[in-house]
Amino acid sequence: MRRRQNSPTVPPAVPSPAAAVPLPPAAADPADLEREAGVARLFELHYSSMLRLAVLLGADDPENVVAEAYYQIYRKWRRLRDAAAAEAYLRSTVCNLTRMRIRHLQVARRHEENPPSPPDEMVASAEHAALLRDDQRVLIDALQQLPPRQREALVLRHWLGLKESEIAAAMGISGGSVKTHTARGIAALTQAMEARR
Repeated sequence: MRRRQNSPTVPPAVPSPAAAVPLPPAAADPADLEREAGVARLFELHYSSMLRLAVLLGADDPENVVAEAYYQIYRKWRRLRDAAAAEAYLRSTVCNLTRMRIRHLQVARRHEENPPSPPDEMVASAEHAALLRDDQRVLIDALQQLPPRQREALVLRHWLGLKESEIAAAMGISGGSVKTHTARGIAALTQAMEARR
């Protein structure tokens, strides 16, 4: 009978002295620290109002719209000329993202074979429902029936209390267009509210 050869035993690896010493943390870039602090401060101060804005503008997923807006401002923080203008930039981004999301959904719904249930039957998120009190539902329903630009102008003016120039900047339109959309929106909203009485 033949004897099996035993394989040689390999000694366990011995860590080198350099591997046992922990590495010091990498030096943080001051610009990154400033960006982190600035975006965190912006989040603490304005998250609820940005979420409310997205809801009032008709976003079907306001939490995701606001999250995307914060992500975009985080990416572009170093290019902001004035950190104090970050709130206006964030507001403008929420408006633009909501508008793009609504357009995308309109196009997608036109191409679906089975259209979704009407907006009245959509299930609202918990945050959405918490933001809207019962006495506001009639007004919100009438507001949701307005064309998007009129709805934006009214929400920015009457819910957020922005000036005409701030609304123009947020919507990316002229001051005259802000006046037109606001006046038409008020007229349509008034007519809708009177019809429900």
